[in-house]
Amino acid sequence: MHFRRFGKTGFNASYLTLGGCGLGWLHEKYPETHQQVADLAIQGALDAGINLIDVAPTYGEAELRLQPWMPKIRSKIFLAEKTMDRTKIGAEKELQQSLNRLGVKSFDLYQFHAVSTFEELNQIMEKNGAIEAFIESKETGLIKHIGITGHNDVQILLKALDLFDDFSTVLFPVYATAMIKPTPQNDYSLLLKKVQELDLGLIAIKAITLSRWQGPKNYGTWYKPLEEEQLIQRAINFTLSQNGVTTYSIACDVDLWPLILRKHENYGSMAKEAQVSLINNLARMDANPLFPEYA
Repeated sequence: MHFRRFGKTGFNASYLTLGGCGLGWLHEKYPETHQQVADLAIQGALDAGINLIDVAPTYGEAELRLQPWMPKIRSKIFLAEKTMDRTKIGAEKELQQSLNRLGVKSFDLYQFHAVSTFEELNQIMEKNGAIEAFIESKETGLIKHIGITGHNDVQILLKALDLFDDFSTVLFPVYATAMIKPTPQNDYSLLLKKVQELDLGLIAIKAITLSRWQGPKNYGTWYKPLEEEQLIQRAINFTLSQNGVTTYSIACDVDLWPLILRKHENYGSMAKEAQVSLINNLARMDANPLFPEYA
């Protein structure tokens, strides 16, 4: 595994992040053995050298699946948590709930999760908004760093970075398919530039996206993923080659994790010509960006 400095947090983060989403709904797919499947997946990620875990209350039972591991690994990993509550009271309550469910005393990073509209961002930043809970929790040591995540519109994150100067990280989709039809919403280039200017860490998501689902879903991912190992490796290398990206949070289905982790030691830089070639290849496969929906 290779590592990069996670922006102003100063943490030396692995190229890959254990995205807790993949652990969240194992009871549906493996009703009798969900903790055993989770344990094997977590052990595989740790064995590969992953040292950053990103989880959220909205990821089903992910916090509970991870809880038995915390006494053994908490001091060795960077633990990132999220909330979708936009109010001070609600964010305080959910923060405490997540601490209890994971059985830990603090988080290295607490993030505003999936901020999808400017109205949500305004609610977070206004009086009695969640920002007040984050600031107070940082002052009392419950959290060390503050972050923000988004999925559908990079302009919202850029606005957030203008409104609040104590963000340490952002999370956003950085993936080759978006560049087939770049728009002001999905073109992450301005965000990457801003991240570098402000010395922020960036967790990239959705690197192995092909398109939105059409028809039956055979994975728990929100998007239809690439499945061929060589293409997966090229897509992840594309994401990790974008200046400003620190790490890629692996897919929301543990059945894909072995494909992602198998060649983890080979992840790294990708030449510009190879990046263009991948985008063109994906276009021929009828790949489409996730946002805007009808890009």
